[in-house]
Amino acid sequence: MRISILQLVPVMLLLAAAVFPQMPPLPSWEAGVLTALQNYQAGRNLEAQGLMSEAQAHYNEAIRISQDEITRNIATRDTYTVMTWAMRRLNRHAEVLSWGEQGLRLFPDEYRLIETMGQSLFFMGDHNRSLSYMQRYVDSVPIGGRAPIAYFFKGEIYRIRQQFHNADIAYTVAVNLQPGLPLWWFRLGSVREAVGDFTHAIEAYERAISLNPNHQEASAGLARSRMQMQTN
Repeated sequence: MRISILQLVPVMLLLAAAVFPQMPPLPSWEAGVLTALQNYQAGRNLEAQGLMSEAQAHYNEAIRISQDEITRNIATRDTYTVMTWAMRRLNRHAEVLSWGEQGLRLFPDEYRLIETMGQSLFFMGDHNRSLSYMQRYVDSVPIGGRAPIAYFFKGEIYRIRQQFHNADIAYTVAVNLQPGLPLWWFRLGSVREAVGDFTHAIEAYERAISLNPNHQEASAGLARSRMQMQTN
């Protein structure tokens, strides 16, 4: 039986545009020195274009600025948050944890740190702690801006553990909160296919392909699921 997303997450009815606030526009280079956050945003934009070397330079600059703020004793909760975001993009996961813990000692309600630390724990292979951190985030900030990411990583952990029903729930929440990522729809389709829910697997695969027509894995999954529907 399919589970309604409204049954799973009633608080999602409260979601509005405020969940994903617009990033402030990046200043031109002529406007002056970029802040740590602006460097991080520039890095993300460059990374999305496949310009990794340039992106890494901005991430490193964001880290440098943040650490300078800490040294000068003018750090804020954003200092630690942006620094760990940048470290996470550079796969400096051990540093994410150490700086994140330091930040939480100063700002124990800074849940963005908790979510970022959960990501690093996932990539370090500590899925138990990662799941705990992601759950802590969504319990504390159920409509937080990083909730979609937290639910996606919960889905990843459950998928790896072959707990496909739980993975379906987590991925479903993630794609309802942030529906524009083909990878997330593909993952949802894959766990539905794994439990023989081919009708809804097809729906998820089709959404992935609509967002990225060149998504070969989603196309293969769609073909398999359609074939299963015909033979059953």
